[in-house]
Amino acid sequence: MSAPRFSSYEEFWPYYVAMHSKSATRWVHLAGTLTGLAVTAYGALRRRPGLLLGLPLIGYGTAWPAHFLIEGNNPATFGHPAWSLRGDAQMISMMLAGRDAELSAIAAKWLTDHPEDTPRR
Repeated sequence: MSAPRFSSYEEFWPYYVAMHSKSATRWVHLAGTLTGLAVTAYGALRRRPGLLLGLPLIGYGTAWPAHFLIEGNNPATFGHPAWSLRGDAQMISMMLAGRDAELSAIAAKWLTDHPEDTPRR
């Protein structure tokens, strides 16, 4: 399955959420991103430049395997890197605000409307 084309982030957003339809995938993303942010912030505060790679290495290093192993799809980053970064921030913000169920509903609607994007296992 290849990533569909979108003309705006607003069109892309429901697709992005659908590629994270399983709660476990979203929580792995959240844990990896927050851990990566913490390591990067620590590196900046302690002036340890090597730790500044914490966010991309830990963030992507946990998120991408979740797509392959939990979700059964490819990361949206491969087709839409900038919008995926924005989507990750929006998704994590919603999760931290207690809106994970809303994300599940967005994903379910997209996958119902676009069955071709449902992973086949």
